Amino acid sequence: MTDVGVFLLSVCFGRISASKKQDQGNIILSFDGVKKIYIFANFYKIELIMEKFNVEPFNESKAINAVLYISKNLKRKDFHKIFKIFYFSDRDHISAYGRSITGDTYIAMTDGPVPSKLYDIFKSVRGDGYFKDEGKFSSKFTIENWDLIVPFEEPNMKVLSNTDLECINNALNLYGEMSWDEIREKSHDYAWRNTVLNSPISFDNMVIETGNDESYVDYLKEQIRTANSF
Repeated sequence: MTDVGVFLLSVCFGRISASKKQDQGNIILSFDGVKKIYIFANFYKIELIMEKFNVEPFNESKAINAVLYISKNLKRKDFHKIFKIFYFSDRDHISAYGRSITGDTYIAMTDGPVPSKLYDIFKSVRGDGYFKDEGKFSSKFTIENWDLIVPFEEPNMKVLSNTDLECINNALNLYGEMSWDEIREKSHDYAWRNTVLNSPISFDNMVIETGNDESYVDYLKEQIRTANSF
């Protein structure tokens, strides 16, 4: 297994010990020398694909505080509605300001785009994720009835920039009152339609969806690479 693979898996599952081997197409890793977890090679391939679509690193602090802020301003605080508000906010912020709010990768799932890393965090709090929460996120919010977010804390507004809040508030105003079916239909946009089901939505398609052309896509990518190099 490559060093890149070890790094990607360590990001998803925590610190990995030196003990690792391959067995019949599955990757076997020993965590902290005690717990063994079997991870299908297909998952590793998916992570490599997702890395290709990530232009910016995931900002965990912004994502969590955005969850607290969005859930505070929604009547229906379920996964589906929150994920769609995230998607519309990130999509529009990328187009207007050349960067993602959260740096998450959106997967084109049947019911619309889903932020993959945030979904992993939600599942960890719920108890069925790839990694154990151990109080890191469940101290900030809990999950009831399988997919309803119940926040425990107020969001740290210093973490979210003025432009972050501008796009989040715009998404809340436009889509916050929509029904489950309405927001699902709205999220089946150009970017979603031009992505293979259960695959990452490309940065390019998200920018083009907002009415921009490929030259603007290239410009934004270059600006982001330059910013990330400092």
